[in-house]
Amino acid sequence: MAREFSRTDRVGQQIHKEIASILQNEFKNRDPRLGMVTVSAVEVSRDLAYTKIYVTFFENDEEVMDNYLSILEENKGYIRTLLASRMRMRAVPAIKFVRDGSLSEGIRITNLVDETLNKDKERARNAGRSLDEEQED
Repeated sequence: MAREFSRTDRVGQQIHKEIASILQNEFKNRDPRLGMVTVSAVEVSRDLAYTKIYVTFFENDEEVMDNYLSILEENKGYIRTLLASRMRMRAVPAIKFVRDGSLSEGIRITNLVDETLNKDKERARNAGRSLDEEQED
């Protein structure tokens, strides 16, 4: 019977789970400067040597988010050590943290849609007034 997921997928899921736990529990005690962070995705190379960890931050300020990302990058060796102690692998992949822009992009698009809808409602109200004024004449 063939397996549903490849080994890289299974390792990626396990890394996702463990890194999320490490960042929420153990790493907060080591570096309290880091704000609320969520692991949104993990990509593992086919040879299991490298992994990209996509993170989102619940901040609106670009400078603060860049600062949080640099904190993670500075401590990736420590995080990798914690990951190695939790996973049963001969070699734990090298870690690279990447900021996931999908959340902020989604918020930006939602705001644009809301703005457009509000403009359309305003135009409809203005058009309705114009029609009412013409009917009175």
